[in-house]
Amino acid sequence: MSETTTAAKKGFKIPHTYVILCTIIILAAIGSYVVPPGVYDRAKDERTGRTLADPESYHSVERTPVGLFDLFKSVPDGMVAAAEIVFFIFICGGVFTVLQETGAIDSGLSKAIVAMRGKEKLMIPITMLIFSIMGATMGMSEEVIVFIPIGVALARAVGYDDIVAVSMLSTGAAIGFSSGLANPFTVGVAQSIAELPLFSGIGFRAFGYAALFITAVGYTMWYANRIKADPANSYMYGVEQQGAGAVKSLDNVVFTGTHALVLLIIVGFLAYMLYGVMELGYYIIELATIFLAMGIVGGLAGRVSPSNISRAFVRGCADITFGALVVGISRGILVTLQNGQIIDTIIHALASLVGALPGGLAAVGMFLVQSVINFFIPSGSGQAATTMPIMTPLADMIGITRQTAVMAFHYGDGFSNSIIPTSASLMGVLAMAKVPYEKWFKFIWPLMVVWTIIGCIMCFISAEIGLGPF
Repeated sequence: MSETTTAAKKGFKIPHTYVILCTIIILAAIGSYVVPPGVYDRAKDERTGRTLADPESYHSVERTPVGLFDLFKSVPDGMVAAAEIVFFIFICGGVFTVLQETGAIDSGLSKAIVAMRGKEKLMIPITMLIFSIMGATMGMSEEVIVFIPIGVALARAVGYDDIVAVSMLSTGAAIGFSSGLANPFTVGVAQSIAELPLFSGIGFRAFGYAALFITAVGYTMWYANRIKADPANSYMYGVEQQGAGAVKSLDNVVFTGTHALVLLIIVGFLAYMLYGVMELGYYIIELATIFLAMGIVGGLAGRVSPSNISRAFVRGCADITFGALVVGISRGILVTLQNGQIIDTIIHALASLVGALPGGLAAVGMFLVQSVINFFIPSGSGQAATTMPIMTPLADMIGITRQTAVMAFHYGDGFSNSIIPTSASLMGVLAMAKVPYEKWFKFIWPLMVVWTIIGCIMCFISAEIGLGPF
């Protein structure tokens, strides 16, 4: 028995997250010497204000290989490029520790657990439904980060692990974001470029939403039930104590008026944050501002002294350092590809490949191509502005509707955000939950395979029925 265990320990182990990311950066740098460099001309659309690629303008440019110095420089450059999200994660980690110092989080969770006793299984579908609606209507992505600490604490308290928490919140939001029901950042941008009526085709996309929701909820509940049966089935088994600290007992915690006041302050600030995102166009900097104010006001209301607020904030930032830096390092991949001027070359080659496929298969190919491109351009609106001016005329030429091209885009952009290491929102969420990327990958890849199959089927049907209006 011991010999078998020893042999397993000596077998292959998934490398550290930093090793994985740095390896990809090295491969991107090598690609700058091998892949022919090229670019599309880009111009600002006066009607929308977006910078769009001209599909007919692809041309070769002089090679700009990434040298050894620039290879190392891509990491700090990536941290600068991702600075907003990196410091947003630091602020969230620090603020949540401040709020924990008040005792309101633990006491509030104890009340919730008592009310949920015997109904723990409902927590997963209800939470995923709520976050999927926010993802479908307001494009929630990076915003999930602020909810992760509460989700982790709640999941642990009912006997699940941190991966279940991430899946409930992040994958829940990804269901709505990817399905494109009324996501302004993906479908809204893509349909405007394709000159389609805004959010047209929503009825057909609802079938995709239902399929994504059922499979994600079912998979998450299956994994959660396995942990309930045996904690050793958790992919975080043996990691959790080291990565996120011991789980506090929430039994016999007294809930006071001060705790209620702090929780009301938290709810009020989060409600204002959601209002700001939907109505005022708030993004990362504004969200960080709101969260910082929430920590200070909540800490003072919870009778924590200014000095102890500061100490708790620094402690929270220190605990989240590993994950926050992951976001900056992963951005170094994109910096390297941009410096080598090979992103547009990859897009051009993939678009040419799709153009050679017939009908429904072309739609499937377009979806798979968008999934690959999303690794290099993980921004939904950025990918739409880059690829839709190319994919729209391509769809016209090969005889599939523009609506199908839009569907291929938002599935391709959305699904892979839940697994690729270049996704700032995913790496930010994992950083906040302190879930190693390799552990998350082990959990999420089977669901991504199922979602990919669903995407292929939906795109094929869309092409075959001529989903319109055109």
